[in-house]
Order: sequence, then C-alpha cells, then structure tokens
Amino acid sequence: MSPLNVVVNGALGKMGQQVLSAVSEDPGMNPVGGIDLAAKDSSISLDNTSYTIPLYSSIEEVSDGVDVVVDFTNGEGAESVLQNLAPKNINIVIGSTGITESTMTNAASLAEKHNVGIMIAPNFAIGAVVMNHISRIAAPFFDYADLTEMHHENKIDAPSGTALAIAEATSQGKNGDFKSPDPEKELISGTRGGTLRGINIHSARMPGRVAHHELVFGALGQTLTIRHDSINRESFMPGVLMAIKYVKQNQGFTVGLDKVMGL
Repeated sequence: MSPLNVVVNGALGKMGQQVLSAVSEDPGMNPVGGIDLAAKDSSISLDNTSYTIPLYSSIEEVSDGVDVVVDFTNGEGAESVLQNLAPKNINIVIGSTGITESTMTNAASLAEKHNVGIMIAPNFAIGAVVMNHISRIAAPFFDYADLTEMHHENKIDAPSGTALAIAEATSQGKNGDFKSPDPEKELISGTRGGTLRGINIHSARMPGRVAHHELVFGALGQTLTIRHDSINRESFMPGVLMAIKYVKQNQGFTVGLDKVMGL
C-alpha cells in the first residue's frame, strides 16, 4: 500500500510543526507540503529530518495527488480548507479551535456531496477522549459538576472546545441538568464561571500550560475527580495519525476521535 500524502495547513504554527514531524516519522505517510498565510519562503525543512517540502501561502495552491490535509489554524482557516479542498476529493482532518455549528453542518454536507472523509475533533489526545467517555458514564450518579480547563495565554477561545465536548458528554450521560447553586452574594461578577446545563465551567490562561481539563462531580458526602493533562503537543500526535488513516479509508463526516477508538 502506497504511503499517504499529507499536507498541513498552519504549517508554521506550533501544532502544524508537530504534525509535520509526526507524519515524517510514520512509515505509512509522506509529508508533501505545508500551507501557511505567513509563508515567505517556497519551502520548509522539517526539524531533525531530511525532508524539505513545498510551502504555500494559499490553500488554492494545493494540487492533485494529496490524500489528506490536516488543518490546525482557526475557524476561518478550517472553513476555507473545507470549501476549497473537499471539491478536489481531498480528505480532511480538522483540529482547529473556534469551530462553529455552521462549519460542522457544512462539513457534513461536503463530505456527502464529494464522497470524501472529513473529521473534526475537539481533542486528539487519547486520554482526553477517554475522559469524555468516563465522564458520560459517571454523570448519572452525581448531582453537581464543576469543570476547569487550563491553557496557554494565547488560546483564542474560552472555554476550550474540549471543555465544551466534556460538558456536552457529561450532560448527555446525566440526561438532564446538574444542580448549580448560586451564592447569596457574588463579590466579583462571574466568580462561579459560565454554566452549561448546570455544569459550572472555569477557564484559566497563563504561560507554561498546554492543555489541562479537570471535572469534579459532587454528591452527598463525596466527590469524584477526573483529570487529563497534556504535558506537550506530542500527546496529540497518536490521535492525529489515527485520524489521518481513518478519513482516507472512511468516507463521510465524523465528529470526534471516540468513533475511531470504538467508544
């Protein structure tokens, strides 16, 4: 079986660089290009490898022969990838932040129309996906839930897409709302955080962090804490590689890595 030809959108970003490195180390894949709006050179050398690949400043420059494009940019970049590359019969993996419901709907429509595989996942860390699964199972047995997510200071959205996915999974498992008591006096507005179906969500931002999510369930006389920490960006790579292989083999639209993992 021929190696998969992979292009990364957001190739000059930290996640883009990590994905290119991971792809270059997988014997079943070839990194054949990068895309970045900030590109000033026509090629890029991958760290610690012998690879030098073309670097494009525009998605429109991606040519035939590409199997999968991986997007780690933002909501606007993801939408551009979908609109421009699905019609070229190129499979797509999106890990960008800030994905809207309209983008999700559009991805589903394009996957069906052009018979390509498209995956959008809020988190590619295997442990974070397992956390989602466990949270859904535990939810019916508790009345209270607080969710804290912590990321680096440059993350553009709050709460994180992963936090929203955890909250959604937890509320689905609960099949109803959690109790969220309001204080009689809130001395600083917003201290209790935002709420989603009674789950209080808190976002922390500061340097030195990658991605951390902690869900605390509460009931009479007890708590249950489920926490996942991504110590570095390498933690996402096994899931990204899994997704690349999956969309090549499976037409249609998939949300979340849990479908690939069989959860």
